[in-house]
Amino acid sequence: MSAGRLRFSQDAAIVLGLAGTALSFAHTREEEAECWLRLLRMHGRVGEALQALGVPEAPLVTHTRPAPPPVGAPPAGVDQVEAICRQAVRPTDARAVARVGTVDILFAVLATYEDAFDHALYVRGTSREELLERLISTVERAPLR
Repeated sequence: MSAGRLRFSQDAAIVLGLAGTALSFAHTREEEAECWLRLLRMHGRVGEALQALGVPEAPLVTHTRPAPPPVGAPPAGVDQVEAICRQAVRPTDARAVARVGTVDILFAVLATYEDAFDHALYVRGTSREELLERLISTVERAPLR
């Protein structure tokens, strides 16, 4: 399946569209990771999984942190939404599917933000492992969105 014919699910398109605006207000990679988590929490299969895990909109931990996250500014001159979009398309090409879903975006975000995204999950009371386990347990119940 060529990327030219590839379509985005409605939920994936919404997440990417909102990220295009929201990420411009982030000053660090950690803030970007937080932004992606908030957007993914509201849309598609990833949103359903995060909500089922009880992940709130705001962090549970606000004033104290168990360990400081890696601090860093976003790479200068890099359009993170475009980079995530390109990375999300790759696995769908390999799977020969017709649509990019929020799960594809999640995997691109996980690969890009690594510890920063893990930290954003942690302060909301969950982990990468719990999220992936929840997604796997629901894979037979719903199509990719």
